[in-house]
Order: sequence, then C-alpha cells, then structure tokens
Amino acid sequence: MSVIGIGADLVELDRFRVTLERTPSIVDRLFTPGEQAYALRRGDPVERFAVRFAAKEAVLKAMGLGIGGMAFRDIEVLRAESGEPSLLLHGQAAELAAGRGVERWLLTLTHTDHLAQAIVMALGEGPS
Repeated sequence: MSVIGIGADLVELDRFRVTLERTPSIVDRLFTPGEQAYALRRGDPVERFAVRFAAKEAVLKAMGLGIGGMAFRDIEVLRAESGEPSLLLHGQAAELAAGRGVERWLLTLTHTDHLAQAIVMALGEGPS
C-alpha cells in the first residue's frame, strides 16, 4: 500500500464551544448518533466533538477536498474498547474514497485544554 493522502486539522475548543452554543442543531448535521452518544457521556462534550470535527476535516484534506466535499455525517469516528480511534465512511464519502483507491485509514487524535488535533493518512493502491 502507498500513501494516497495525508490530512491534519486543529480546532480551537473555545471557538468550537461558542459555535455549539449558538447553533445546537449543528451537532445533528455533523455527527452520527454513535458519535453524539460517545461525546455526551462527559459533562462537557466539547473536546470530544471538536476532535471528531478535526478528524472529519482531516479526511477531506487527505482526499484533496474542501468543506462541502461530502457530508460530515458520512465520515464517522469510532473508538475501540482499547481507546484506538478509527474511521468508518458511509455514503458519498465511502464512494469518493473507493474511487481514489483508499483501502485503509490511519487516524490519531489528541487535545489539550485549548486545542483538538487530528491527523489522517489514507492508504491504498490509488485509482484504478
């Protein structure tokens, strides 16, 4: 497998908190029910939502797309019992990734008190 694309994104937690407070409906537009359930298990879900948003942005960048390139809910961040994050693409996102020859995703997430960061690597043989 070769690297098809790499994406990274940073989200300022305070800015994202304001966005969520001003537009609560954005949660349903951006995050799957599973992502919402995971984030809402904490008293303050902002860092979990923010790092997942960063991951979705990083996926777009790894595929050479900008915002609007696909529905954010078509990119889902999963968490294994071990804590390892992974990506599951649905709908148009899955179709676009397959068309670009993406067979596997690598994902790392981190956050501080102020920032959330995601780095994504798309691996595969490339378009056929």
